[in-house]
Amino acid sequence: MSVAIDCFARLGYQGTSIERIARDAGVTKGALYYHFRDKEDLLFAAVKDRIGGFNRSVMQSVAPADDGLAALRRVVDACFFHATVSNHRRFIITLMVEALDVNPRLSEEFRTVLRVMRAFLADVVRRGQAAGTFRADVEATAAAAAIAAGIMGAEIQHYQDPEEIELRAVLDTLVEQLACWLAPPGTTAAAGTPATRGGTEPW
Repeated sequence: MSVAIDCFARLGYQGTSIERIARDAGVTKGALYYHFRDKEDLLFAAVKDRIGGFNRSVMQSVAPADDGLAALRRVVDACFFHATVSNHRRFIITLMVEALDVNPRLSEEFRTVLRVMRAFLADVVRRGQAAGTFRADVEATAAAAAIAAGIMGAEIQHYQDPEEIELRAVLDTLVEQLACWLAPPGTTAAAGTPATRGGTEPW
């Protein structure tokens, strides 16, 4: 499955064949077909496994005592960590874009995943509003979509042009802008210091 993810991340779903996966994994096609019905079955197994692990790690990175901005910073740091330690995050982003037009079943799976993540982010925003650390006039679901768009947009640009787009710097800027946007009227936004700038887990 790890080899399949690397192939899907680099070549996309359409550009990856069972033959390529078997060859890179050092197994026979028969061995793959013993465990998976076809390439789509293998893809769905990989998606469910990696998305589930990513969502759990992001959500678990946010402590119940975190204020709203600290929680968002931890989410951003978790995304940075997963985007830079392996091909798995790139695998998800690549397939999410590719599935828009060519794989309705996979696209439906990603819609569910995005809804879960947006609901989680909206809850973070509402908790910040309830605590008085976020402005109350921002619609939480719209804010969640904007935050998710900022993170994923930064990742896509980094994957496309890593020499020009430094992901850590862009995500730090995103947190600073969120701090200004979400700060209650009459308060001074403080983005704080990111939890990590290296390759270690931020939580």
